[in-house]
Amino acid sequence: MTPWWLRVLVIFIASRAVTTGILLFFAERQPLNAWTGPSPDYFDFARLWDGHWYFIVAMSAYPTELPMDAAGHVTENAWAFMPAYPIVVRFVMLLTGLPFDVAAVAISVGFAAGTALLFYKLMALVLSDSTALFATVLFCFAPLSPILQVAYAESMHAFFLTLALYLLLQRRYGMMFPVVAVMALTRPSGLAFALALLLHVIHRFMTRGRDPFPLREIVASLSIGMFSALMGVTWLLIAWGVTGSFTAYTDTELAWRSSYVGWGELVPFSPWIQAAGFWGPRAGFELVVPLAVGFLVGFTVLLFSPWGRRLGPDLRFWSGSYLLYLLAVFFPQSSTFRLLVPIFPLWGALAQPRSAIYRWALVVLSIAGQVGWVYIAWFVDGYDWTPP
Repeated sequence: MTPWWLRVLVIFIASRAVTTGILLFFAERQPLNAWTGPSPDYFDFARLWDGHWYFIVAMSAYPTELPMDAAGHVTENAWAFMPAYPIVVRFVMLLTGLPFDVAAVAISVGFAAGTALLFYKLMALVLSDSTALFATVLFCFAPLSPILQVAYAESMHAFFLTLALYLLLQRRYGMMFPVVAVMALTRPSGLAFALALLLHVIHRFMTRGRDPFPLREIVASLSIGMFSALMGVTWLLIAWGVTGSFTAYTDTELAWRSSYVGWGELVPFSPWIQAAGFWGPRAGFELVVPLAVGFLVGFTVLLFSPWGRRLGPDLRFWSGSYLLYLLAVFFPQSSTFRLLVPIFPLWGALAQPRSAIYRWALVVLSIAGQVGWVYIAWFVDGYDWTPP
């Protein structure tokens, strides 16, 4: 019988062949832009957008003084990008002599392959082997899967998130500390994971009659939860220590939304209200509001459906906690699709129907979604207001 890891790697390689073909198709048609000349090669095309910011961090680290505009507002700068991924890229560059774009893509693909392997093992804890394998197919061919092979931190974050969830489901709390630390310094996720851990502790305490929750596990689970919360604010504290401004990180993040709604303070859950005021008059309230409500309703239905419940409480705690975190702090625009990548455990819910027609349709729709996302968000068309 073919070993599980070989089946997963075959799926991963096939998916990367499809996605690489899509990216090369658009690269050939890419006009001159702020980052590349016309028709760039694959590696230049893979370092567009935030890839350039990761290049700046890898080569120059972070500014000790925040850049300001004439009105005294903090402008876009490297503090918006967490350090784990560019540190690894820089290390590989020094070790191998590879240029940034090649090293970054190699690291992203390597972590993506590792995530696919771990994701299968995670799904196999809650689903049958065949369903876990198809969930892995959906992860590999997902509409946002091109982000796993460009100069972005998503694949590295997905690897450590999957590992953290795998350890959580196995209740290996002590082993989670270094994993959560790296995860939280790769992409913003420490606070959301802390909420998921709090829900995990509450659930275990409420069900301790049928599932014992000994004192040592209570202490260990609470400890990793508090550690995750601390890691969730660690980058803010580091930015404060280096720049002298307590709001260095949040002000930097707000700089990216200033072109949409102007300057303001970070008030939890206000970004979505601001977004309704911005997008509504432009795209039409009759379109924006139903889309947002429809997504939230669909997400909730999936989470509490029989398919969702078969994933167990912890994967649903994470997905719900992370979405709540996005609702609290992120301004919705085209990059929101990328920010939804960490709820990929829900592919396990969608993977459960066994109909061949359903499964093939889902894969075809996912590939079509890749084409649509690369065209809308990654491909640069003049003054492009749809960043990935």
